[in-house]
Amino acid sequence: MGFTRAELESFRGASVADLMPEHPRLVFVGINPGLWTAATGSHFAYPGNRFYPALAAAGIIPRVPEFANGLSEADQRMFLDAGIGISNLVHRATARADELDRAELRAGAARLADDVARWRPRVVAIVGLTAYRQGFDRPKSRAGRQDEPIADAQLWVVPNPSGLNAHATVADLACAYAEPARAAGVLPDRPEPASERPVD
Repeated sequence: MGFTRAELESFRGASVADLMPEHPRLVFVGINPGLWTAATGSHFAYPGNRFYPALAAAGIIPRVPEFANGLSEADQRMFLDAGIGISNLVHRATARADELDRAELRAGAARLADDVARWRPRVVAIVGLTAYRQGFDRPKSRAGRQDEPIADAQLWVVPNPSGLNAHATVADLACAYAEPARAAGVLPDRPEPASERPVD
């Protein structure tokens, strides 16, 4: 499936429904839908986006879906059955995330807190440090687990998988995404190195 520029532009301002299991363990929160994502109705769908390859590399999902054409029902079920949800900080589709202003990101953060209180996941992972800093008014925050939860969920911030974040490789993203997945129980805890295990 391909789209002309005019076709993509027609999706500006559209939204994409959350992919959310009834009892989520881990929710990934993107910044906002891109135009390709809005056109396909599937999160992180732009061809070349590293989100799904990184999840597969981390072992969070068993395979990389054919995401550029939109997630199939079977692909969506793969996430739902694992207790993994996907949402966005801002629901309005734009060509680039930098088209969002600070007020829109702040409003999105407030709405997300209400959504998380309703979803009740163990862990929320926001995909994009700059958007997190602006939306939550945490200008000095760093990636990783945050000191303050969101609702009653652990809050993590992980790198953006967009091709614009080119210095982060799929392997880097996989390592970053695995941490909140372990905290949520989606991935098993890493075994302790033998040198660190207590001696009987």
